[in-house]
Amino acid sequence: MKKLLWMGCLSYLVIGIAHVVGGALLEQLIAHYGITYKDGGQWIMNQFIGFLFGVLLAPALTSRIGKRGAVLIAMALLTLSEAAYSLLLPWGWMLAFAPIAGIGFGMTEAIVGATIIDHMKGKASAMSRLETFFGIGALLIPITAAFLIQQHVWQLSFPILSAMAGITFVLWLTMSFGSLDDSLSPPQRSVPGQGEERQQASVLKRNKNHASWLGYAPKSIPFLALSAAFFMIYVGMEMSFSNYLPSILISRTGMSDSTATAALSLFWGTMVLGRLFAGIIADRIGYASYLFITTAAAAVVFIGMIVFQQQGLLLILIALSGLCFSGVFGIALVYANGLLPGMTERTTSLLVALGGVGGAVFPRVTGWFMDRYSTGTTLYYLSALVIALIAVLIVLMMAGRKQSNRMNEKEVAPS
Repeated sequence: MKKLLWMGCLSYLVIGIAHVVGGALLEQLIAHYGITYKDGGQWIMNQFIGFLFGVLLAPALTSRIGKRGAVLIAMALLTLSEAAYSLLLPWGWMLAFAPIAGIGFGMTEAIVGATIIDHMKGKASAMSRLETFFGIGALLIPITAAFLIQQHVWQLSFPILSAMAGITFVLWLTMSFGSLDDSLSPPQRSVPGQGEERQQASVLKRNKNHASWLGYAPKSIPFLALSAAFFMIYVGMEMSFSNYLPSILISRTGMSDSTATAALSLFWGTMVLGRLFAGIIADRIGYASYLFITTAAAAVVFIGMIVFQQQGLLLILIALSGLCFSGVFGIALVYANGLLPGMTERTTSLLVALGGVGGAVFPRVTGWFMDRYSTGTTLYYLSALVIALIAVLIVLMMAGRKQSNRMNEKEVAPS
């Protein structure tokens, strides 16, 4: 069990780097290719289009080749695409390889996340540990990129990531997880003439599922839709903020490229710090309460970024924003799965996929704001996203209470 959790942590470390490496090197790519922020946003958007496809593909793929096989395919795609980035091919080829990279880290995130939620008892703490390693990856790459920028070899960031993904691929291929190996392997096909009763029950279940949407009870759909909206806004906002933060700081405070890239590590550093305690705190005060307190605090922080322009104050606010957002993704995933029992893999894939939609669309819009307006206007836009996130969360919590009441009624109903 612990070995599987640590392999999940390594996988999340790699995809944390994959998520953020584009933002860390965006200024250098723009200068190297002579493109605009909008073009850079297109590259990020292409990655998240692939991310979306990979997440949606994950349940079907795992049902055929098993979780381990699907993770191996995902890591292989990530390794190959980052190796292609390392060559600094013409911009058209960089855009073409971006969806392949997205499929790799999207599929990995969905499959590993669902596996850990399914197998671990302390779900919030386990997801917080995964998210902590995601944050460590997102923290390390800006520091590494800042050093490589100073040494004028920033393009080495891509082969470093490719090598790490390749090592993770080999470990997933060769490592044994003991009794859990069967659950990670391809599902066994039923033998003709055996298990007749089981097959009949499967048919009845499938017919029942067709009467609802994707197997969810009709009364659960509002809660699922609100959860999807929450993930779409949150991931879109986080990816927009983290990918364009160095550019915002350069424009707003006149920081050097390497210093602004290193400042991104401040955001991810406090993310990591917060994730060490997020699961413990959420278990104590409740998932919904944790999400409301942290997103409300984030809104205050973002409004502060609009008001203050001093470099020192902005760095403090960036650090606080990382603390506020540290546990939101993981705790929201556990919260949604807890109120939609028995659908962990599908729910995780759907929510991560809608997060991918936000990660694809919102950075592109942010790039348009950066090109057309000032960074101050861009911060207004990002702050509006955080406020919208709170509004959706409030309605989500109301739907969550109704969903919880229905679950309790089913438990006490006579069989």
